[in-house]
Amino acid sequence: MGRSYSYISSATAIVNAYKEEQPFGYFIKKFFASNKKFGSRDRKIIANLCYCYFRTYQLFRKEKTEDAMLKGFFLCDTSHSSLLQDLSPELNELIGTSLEQKTLHLELELINIIPFSEELGEGVSPLEFAASFLRQPLLFLRVRPNKMAAVIEKMSNANLPFEQLTPACVALPNASSVEKVLLLNKDVVVQDFNSQRVFDFLQTIPADFFESGKKAVWDCCAASGGKSILLFDRLNGNMQLTVSDIRKTILHNLEERLAQARVPIHKKMVVNLEEQLSPGTMDNFDLIICDVPCTGSGTWSRTPEQLAFYNNESILQYAQKQKAITGNVAMNLKRGGLFFYITCSVFKKENEEIVEGLQADGSLKLLDQQYLKGYEMQADTMFVAVLQKMVTAQ
Repeated sequence: MGRSYSYISSATAIVNAYKEEQPFGYFIKKFFASNKKFGSRDRKIIANLCYCYFRTYQLFRKEKTEDAMLKGFFLCDTSHSSLLQDLSPELNELIGTSLEQKTLHLELELINIIPFSEELGEGVSPLEFAASFLRQPLLFLRVRPNKMAAVIEKMSNANLPFEQLTPACVALPNASSVEKVLLLNKDVVVQDFNSQRVFDFLQTIPADFFESGKKAVWDCCAASGGKSILLFDRLNGNMQLTVSDIRKTILHNLEERLAQARVPIHKKMVVNLEEQLSPGTMDNFDLIICDVPCTGSGTWSRTPEQLAFYNNESILQYAQKQKAITGNVAMNLKRGGLFFYITCSVFKKENEEIVEGLQADGSLKLLDQQYLKGYEMQADTMFVAVLQKMVTAQ
């Protein structure tokens, strides 16, 4: 029992010391690095307690940290635990029951995990989205063209558990060490299942759109370059790529990653897209990838500490940023060109309302918009809208 008290005490100290300045994953790694007394099993148990606490923070935020942590563990786990048996045998007795039975026992409403249900976009299920916070998302890999057979062989030989979901996607447990088995960016790209689907609309575009030489593509908020690699593969390399970001170091890392993936870069630029671009700064493009900075709310089951620090004002701050960026970027789209607006947010102010603004002057027409609902399959939830510049636009 002493060890169980030590685990809960350590986890409590960690979450109480955590501030929002950095992702919790980095914070707890630094904590363990400077506290060598914890073995690998200790670290796993303590980290799990912390994450369970953050996943259910809004349900138990008025309770003592230790009590909230145990109840969070009870909701998130399904197997009997010596820790829970020592500290709350009543909960341990019920841990294998259904989620509905657990919530009834604790006399709580699961929807209260999320304090922002009124902000959700159309079609996003508040209850299903709330329930998704109780599970760690899977690790998804996008297999590069003509690499699937070799990738499956390598994973099988290494006894890595995996499931092939599509001809190009495999799913693994979140903690899988794939970098020891596979060549990242060459064999596979670490990319969420729904992030892999953001260009699916291209399957509906008439073939003549792709026939007139290489497509001029601008990945305007390029970050790590995952969407650029994806589009390169979807277009069979038939693109001339421009990348930009506000952060010079990010562009440097992106350049290295795209070199590994053998994706050529035509031009790269450090630019603040919230400010209006000077005439002639950018070319005109056949396709623009506008994967804007956002709250990231569709990914918060991976970083559940965001629930503890949720601030409604951040939605408005990001929406203002997105409105400025999209307005400046869309001006560089050719007539007939395609504009992919992408977020990993579930909030309508960051999604539907931004798309409405893009159509306001009549130069862009909406071809499709949808939420890619990751909460149904332990993946991220994404929003994608595809707009086209009117051929008659001035």
